[in-house]
Amino acid sequence: MKKLLLLGGSRYLLPAIKAAHELGVYVITCDYLPHNYAHQFADEYHNVSIIDKEAVLKLAQKLNIDGIMSYATDPGVATAAYVAEKMHLPGNNPYESVAILQNKGRFRQFLREHGFNVPKMKVFRDWKEVESLLGEIEYPTIVKPTDSAGSKGVRRVDREEELKSAVSYALNHSIGHECIIEQFIEKVGFSTDTDSFSVDGKLVFFSLNDQWFDEKAANEYTPAAYCWPSTMPTKFQKELQDEIQRLLSLLHMGTSIYNIETRLGRDGKVYIMEVSPRAGGNRLAEMLRYATGQDIIRASVQGALGLPIDSLTMPEYHGHWGIAILHSEREGFFKDILYNDILKDKIVEQDVWVKPGDKVEPFTGANESLGTLVLHCLTHNDLVDTLNNLNNLVRIELDL
Repeated sequence: MKKLLLLGGSRYLLPAIKAAHELGVYVITCDYLPHNYAHQFADEYHNVSIIDKEAVLKLAQKLNIDGIMSYATDPGVATAAYVAEKMHLPGNNPYESVAILQNKGRFRQFLREHGFNVPKMKVFRDWKEVESLLGEIEYPTIVKPTDSAGSKGVRRVDREEELKSAVSYALNHSIGHECIIEQFIEKVGFSTDTDSFSVDGKLVFFSLNDQWFDEKAANEYTPAAYCWPSTMPTKFQKELQDEIQRLLSLLHMGTSIYNIETRLGRDGKVYIMEVSPRAGGNRLAEMLRYATGQDIIRASVQGALGLPIDSLTMPEYHGHWGIAILHSEREGFFKDILYNDILKDKIVEQDVWVKPGDKVEPFTGANESLGTLVLHCLTHNDLVDTLNNLNNLVRIELDL
């Protein structure tokens, strides 16, 4: 029986654990939080921090694993690549390439050096460094930790007096205490997000969706919903596909799932904002299984273990699909979720992660999600109307 080490323990790991078990694989999880949700579904758990590369390597060697993944867990992605490289495990994503992808500052620099469209940006480690360059910063600008995911620590800044608190916020959410300040790219249409897949460096499955945001949320840059297929014009989708393939080739990437964020700017240019060799949070790969009938979750497990990968092709979408990220705009104790009758025939799946009495925090990042709502509509317009009216169609009831 092959052994797969999965880094992390959030509920986002459940599809990978299920896929591995269906393939007859023994699943081991590890992180520093023994009560994390997914551990109870693994065959074995070890209390080892996933950002400690050497400790995870030691554990992996002791367990004699056959593969390692940080499936939808951003902090473990570089560690997984490090261990795989040291132990000559399948996947073949070079550690140095993954380290570039996982650091927003290094990634932007790599894009610039190789002729990709990239926003202007600088990397900072403290406010003094920022203060010395205040005259060079153009507004609006966006401030982000270099090494966090799920929109944690991200703020848009429209004037200089807002900058110091945004920098402090970003640095506090950075493992390496580092942030970037970059040009805010005004978009055309929607920001786009995707889970995609490569085999031996060839992009065999490339998808795009449209991201939706809740302007009333505590962090309005945390995606609150997604829909498939994307409304981005086909010629720009093809340009992004070609540019992402060029990126994967330059980095000598192997067999992997990727979470990719992109944007079409008002300047008519397409931008690759993020590429991380892991599944996205918010169940994106599961949604692609609904929308296209293709299973890149199972392919991820197969690739990590060196098993033959089920055939994947460029996606065709079967209908109009959306996922709403259930969240609260305020603090309180969870009571109930009420759905308008209009949603009755559109809900395919409800997955609520909180119980009555659980503490609920405002929606500052994906880690404050309360669950998900999978939607299917007969027309694109119906789906758009539904997503536009989610705040009126779904009510989170709290005890304050």
